[in-house]
Amino acid sequence: MNVLVTGGAGYIGSHAVKSLRLAGHKVVVVDNLSRGFRAAVTGGVPLVVHELGDWEHIRRILKGNRIECVMHFAALAYVGESVNDPLRYYRNNTAHALELLHAMRLVGVQRFVFSSTCATYGEPGPEHIPITEDCPQQPINPYGWSKFFVERVLIDYCRANPDFSCAILRYFNVAGCDREGDIGEAHNPETHLIPLILQAALGQRPHVEIYGTDYPTPDGTCIRDYIHVEDLIDAHLLCMNNLAPGRRFIYNLGIGRGLSVREIIASAQRVTGRKIKVVEGPRRPGDPPSLFADPSRIQRELGWTAKVTDIDAIIESAWKWISRNPRGYTNQHPVE
Repeated sequence: MNVLVTGGAGYIGSHAVKSLRLAGHKVVVVDNLSRGFRAAVTGGVPLVVHELGDWEHIRRILKGNRIECVMHFAALAYVGESVNDPLRYYRNNTAHALELLHAMRLVGVQRFVFSSTCATYGEPGPEHIPITEDCPQQPINPYGWSKFFVERVLIDYCRANPDFSCAILRYFNVAGCDREGDIGEAHNPETHLIPLILQAALGQRPHVEIYGTDYPTPDGTCIRDYIHVEDLIDAHLLCMNNLAPGRRFIYNLGIGRGLSVREIIASAQRVTGRKIKVVEGPRRPGDPPSLFADPSRIQRELGWTAKVTDIDAIIESAWKWISRNPRGYTNQHPVE
């Protein structure tokens, strides 16, 4: 299949590009490189550096490459930034997605796989844990709303266009890296827990901070669902292969259980063999005690299940990347 991957130079998108290529698909990447890296697009896959908001240019790319499916990863994803600059998030995440769909309609591309987020659920109460796809969606920040609005558009478009098909995939905490070590996770600034811990293990940070130690959880720290990026991408390819006119998938992607912040730190110390300094701080506003997915719908309907569920294995794949690439894609010399 000919697949356009938007945001294919980013963390998750680059892993999708590699998996698609290895599965025999023809892939083209569009990324503005505002947060992605040329070096993350491997295997000779063509990279077009451009904005998705330019629907006319995107239409030409779709037509010229005979694209049959779009995997849409291109989005801004910092919650705090979305609160401080909501217009940027609604323009980039919501409006640009609409321009992309407009270009697809003009060319007749009818398959769409959308990278959504559990942030559309907001702060579900304990009665909704584990979180199913039927949990009420009540985002609490512009990032969550910007994704929710695209979901709404896709649902309405599917209803109005019987030839269109889409998969809406709500991620929980994506973690780990390509286990061959070719590509990895690099953000600036870095906000994800596992890379922050591993940077502390490398000495790039003086410590890792725990935000809140008095939650109603077994060890007092927040619990989250960590899914390995390769499992996540396997679900994308499975959904893409099952799309057909009129089909619409909405799935949570997680492993179905949570791990605490302290458990993640303990795993990182086992994997790296290094002592990691921890500083305990106050809770952050809006951090629920426990969030993890109920992934049974995709397991039941498509037979997908996460394979890399051991946290040491997930962190080991991340450590393999970051220890070899301590400055991300800007410096790829290993640390002794």
